[in-house]
Amino acid sequence: MTEASRTPGDPLVAAAVALFDEQGYERTSVDDIARAGGLSRSTFFRQYGGKDDVVFADHDVAIAALRELLERPNESPWRAVCDAALAAFDHFAADVELARRRYRVVRGVPALREREIVMVFRYERLFGDHLRGRLPDLDPAEAVAFSAAVTAVHNHVLRRLLRGEDAVTRATVEAALDDLLRRFGVHPDGGAPADDDVVVAVFPRRMPLAEVTRRLRADLS
Repeated sequence: MTEASRTPGDPLVAAAVALFDEQGYERTSVDDIARAGGLSRSTFFRQYGGKDDVVFADHDVAIAALRELLERPNESPWRAVCDAALAAFDHFAADVELARRRYRVVRGVPALREREIVMVFRYERLFGDHLRGRLPDLDPAEAVAFSAAVTAVHNHVLRRLLRGEDAVTRATVEAALDDLLRRFGVHPDGGAPADDDVVVAVFPRRMPLAEVTRRLRADLS
């Protein structure tokens, strides 16, 4: 089995996370995990790398799938990024019990929390690369801001589900992302905004962009 062949239903990942959750991350050895998955120690290291790698193996699968999704033709790169975030939610919500166990494990191990931060950045970079590739004239700061916002919205809603809010669904994420699109001036369906969504404002040419943004937000809130 290679990294590319792993699936969201990988039984060894589920077994490893269950062991970490039940007996503690530090007290669970590679031998314990390999034995639970019916693998030798050397095979485990060859296929998964290490204990922390197996915790995040599903993320490798998800990122590969999202990259493939974003490479498909789409009318709006903004909408495509949001659709990719929805696909990520679907991926992890498909096995809520596993996701909740992993959440508890990661929260309790500082090294895993740091690894999680790096993993979050991989999603942001993937989204940002897509925007910059499809919109070459886009301000790089806008690409970073939107990518970070989409990732943050997704993670916020997913964590609500992982903390036990069973009322959280895919529709919850979709509504939050649609609102984010509107904040960036993009219609949720990827098209142009409706006539009543257009605002015309006049500012002195030399006014700093940050001040223009502040005034617009104040007037429109």
